[in-house]
Amino acid sequence: MKHRIIHSTDLRDRLPMLAGELGVSLPDLEEALDWCLANDVVFEDGEGENKRFWISSIDLEPALEHPVARRLFHRLKQDLPCQLLPRYGKNWATIKDRWRNAWDMAYNILINKIPSHHVRIAWLRLGGAKIGKGSSLWRNTEVLGIHNLVVGDDSVIGWHCQVDARAGLVIGNHVAIASHVLIIAGSHDLQAPEFWSISGPIYIDDYVWIGSRALIGFGTHLGHGSVISANTVVAKAVAPYKIIGGTGAKIMGERCHDLNYKVGGKGLFTLFH
Repeated sequence: MKHRIIHSTDLRDRLPMLAGELGVSLPDLEEALDWCLANDVVFEDGEGENKRFWISSIDLEPALEHPVARRLFHRLKQDLPCQLLPRYGKNWATIKDRWRNAWDMAYNILINKIPSHHVRIAWLRLGGAKIGKGSSLWRNTEVLGIHNLVVGDDSVIGWHCQVDARAGLVIGNHVAIASHVLIIAGSHDLQAPEFWSISGPIYIDDYVWIGSRALIGFGTHLGHGSVISANTVVAKAVAPYKIIGGTGAKIMGERCHDLNYKVGGKGLFTLFH
């Protein structure tokens, strides 16, 4: 299988550090990486600045016979802000994954419509989401992959958004996400007859503001204080404080750097949100 999730751009450069961390020789680790690449455990594509390394989005660790490759895969998993999908079968991991899917479905069909901020946040936290003080998700916003969602303090996600955290979604403090925003964790390999899934973590740093009906694609990193204007599609890294908009998500300007406000999404009228 070639279902995969973005890991990094510099994996080969990190091998000396990883070799020391894992207590193996660099040649052995290089051989293990080559084995992973040959056996659809790790994937490499692109050139130069566009080079990317992926790892299997299925947790293959228990099935890997190569001992150093198994240790390398275990270490690479730790770099991701999500839990990989299990190898489905008659096992506890499959039962747990099915239960999480049912928990998500219950939230998206019923719980997210309840006019009580406290009930909705409690459901998300019980499902494994980490949501900071003063943060809120308003009614009718869908969340996929609840257990992989991290939200800092004083951040707000508005009405009728789709928040896809299946590949890991990390949202910082004082982030304002307007209504009808789509945050999409993955897509499919259009060059593969098997339609393999491809995905990547999304990072949204402190003080980011995302305008209504924007679409944030997988593998995106929105830098501190950046702004994504309404109706903009972004699927790349955005530098801190840049204002992004228009066709091609171009830089439209730069925001002031001394940001110190509170979003204030949880207050007197939270009940109605």
